[in-house]
Amino acid sequence: MSAKLCPKVILEGTRLTLKTEIAFALNDHPRLVGPRRYRYHSPVVSAEWCGFSDYPWGHGAINYGPEEEGRAMETFATWARLFELLPYYSWIVDRFHVSARLYQRQAGRRDPDFSWLDRRLLPLGFRHVLCTRRPGTFEAARAERLKVSGKPSQYDDLSVFVREQEHYRRLVAESTLPWIELDVSDGDVGRAAGRVADWLEATGGLTPPWGRPPAAG
Repeated sequence: MSAKLCPKVILEGTRLTLKTEIAFALNDHPRLVGPRRYRYHSPVVSAEWCGFSDYPWGHGAINYGPEEEGRAMETFATWARLFELLPYYSWIVDRFHVSARLYQRQAGRRDPDFSWLDRRLLPLGFRHVLCTRRPGTFEAARAERLKVSGKPSQYDDLSVFVREQEHYRRLVAESTLPWIELDVSDGDVGRAAGRVADWLEATGGLTPPWGRPPAAG
């Protein structure tokens, strides 16, 4: 029997870099999760879910307020525990702790120390995929997004996203998790997913990085 496919990818990057589209593509990609003869439950998870508030675009584990920091850290720890309990599973995460660091820094708040989270994610085989695009392509990406966006005002100032890309590069590089930068300027989601699959395959990221599974007790 061939080794079970259970890649673990965290997609990071500023808005308009197709993170969510690529996450769904990876979650269905036969080179990552094997051939599927029917569709079944294999979730894409995200720290971007604004589950701390009872209104749209509220607070969550990324954009938490100062009084919610403890709650946010407990949320990340809960995700980490779930990942540890289910190590033989494919986990595709659409924004996680790097996005939390960037948001909190930009808000002028304390930069959270996630070294503890990296230490838990690294043995499980988690990797960062940093999605970026060339600055001159943001305008066309915004035009496409405005066709479906429920909050178009968030795309008014594209210079914010260009600056955020540089911040993301620095923060991802500070993480101890392996990472790759993925240029999505051409808007080809299938091609982007294929490049991630190539990287994972070439670097052993499709199967568990251990001989025996880590303790879950």
